[in-house]
Amino acid sequence: MSRDILRLGKETLVYGTSTVVARLLNFCLVPFYTYYLATADYGLAATTFALIALLNVIFLFGMDQSYLRFASEAENKNEVFQHCFYSLFVHGILLGTIMFFCAQPLAQWVGIGANNARLIQLAVFILFLDMVNMLAFTKLRLQHRAWYFAGVRTASIAVNVLFNVIFIAFCKKGVESIFWANIFASLASLLLLTPVFWQELKQKNIRLNLSLQKQMIRFAWPFVPAGLASLLVSVIDKPILVKLVGLSEVGIYQANFKIGVFMMLIVSMFDQAWRPFFLNHAKDQNAKETFALVLSFFTAFSSWVLLGLIFLMPALIQSNIFGTFHLIAPQYWGGLHIIPMVLLGYFFYGLYINFMVGPVLTKKTSVLMWITLLGAVTSITTNLLLVPHLGIAGAGWAVALSYFVMACALFIFTQKVYPIAYQYGKLALLGALALTSAGIVYYMAPHLSAFGLIVLKVFVLCVYPVAAGAVVCYKTHIRGK
Repeated sequence: MSRDILRLGKETLVYGTSTVVARLLNFCLVPFYTYYLATADYGLAATTFALIALLNVIFLFGMDQSYLRFASEAENKNEVFQHCFYSLFVHGILLGTIMFFCAQPLAQWVGIGANNARLIQLAVFILFLDMVNMLAFTKLRLQHRAWYFAGVRTASIAVNVLFNVIFIAFCKKGVESIFWANIFASLASLLLLTPVFWQELKQKNIRLNLSLQKQMIRFAWPFVPAGLASLLVSVIDKPILVKLVGLSEVGIYQANFKIGVFMMLIVSMFDQAWRPFFLNHAKDQNAKETFALVLSFFTAFSSWVLLGLIFLMPALIQSNIFGTFHLIAPQYWGGLHIIPMVLLGYFFYGLYINFMVGPVLTKKTSVLMWITLLGAVTSITTNLLLVPHLGIAGAGWAVALSYFVMACALFIFTQKVYPIAYQYGKLALLGALALTSAGIVYYMAPHLSAFGLIVLKVFVLCVYPVAAGAVVCYKTHIRGK
């Protein structure tokens, strides 16, 4: 088991390095946007990219997950790849054509106005390219080629950042520049992934296997409503906010929502390694013991990151980095109070990813649709109830509550179909430790100077990992495989 845990940690680190570099490069655009774009323009881009996120699920149709599942068992992995690729290619051409010619009504429907239909048309190219690239990325994950994966992702984001700066700062092309930069970044990924596609598509002896195609589609389709519902949790707030508080408030909300990227980094880097890991080790004799231990380690580490970001990020944003320059322009500071809620939501999403082991290993993925629909309903309901009274803070609470509900529901289902004896006592102690740490800081805050409060926060963050590590490792015996 020790070798398995170490391998998961190593691959998480590699994926994480690429994800951290890529997301940090992408995050560099947040202060850039806040200084070069008006809040309404930033809100326009945020709303359109929320639509892209939803449509990406429809374009991909869950075939990346289907490829991961079937290729991990198939003797002829090339056959699985080609069936996924050609079905996605045809599917993407049809959807893209419809979307391109229906851009005006679609733009009107999402709230950006028919005069911005060109943004929808540019989004078509982003969606198609990302759909194709995702299949190659999935193959790299299955083959544990983490460094190749990391290099392509990082290069793509670097291209994205470069062209954003060129188009916005020097060419003065405005909000449309963001979409063109994304197109160039996706093209860069496609170029770098060409060897992966060539290795698979050069094989000419593959015939259409209708039985395999049906099985793959049957496995894949529940990921579409499930993915849509899951994304609604994080993107439905944008169109609701557009209707209730306007594009300018959406821009403020989005700039601060982006701070959650640091918590999402932890979840994403773990997710990239976790799914191939539990698929490969599901038949191990001590698999469930390993999965339980993984949850404890994940909770300990991610709760430490959560506290660190909540304690330090608002102060960092408002501090002067280079004289009068700030991490986020002052006109966007009205949304700082949503940051803890967004971070907490991503923490709960990390727990949800841990519990994904149940439906995937038992091939009962259709339940994901119902669980994520529950999360979407929670998000929509909470937004509609709270935003009129709390403004963008209501949307922040909706994110946290929705992911919490999803994590709880998936835990209950997993325990029914694939029961795992998680280390509940240790998990409870970790929760108590996190709440106590937060309580000490916020209780002492009114009684300390700004400098004294920072010292206390740093001290708590130094002590926390030692205490959390002691909790997880107490009477834990990891057997070698």
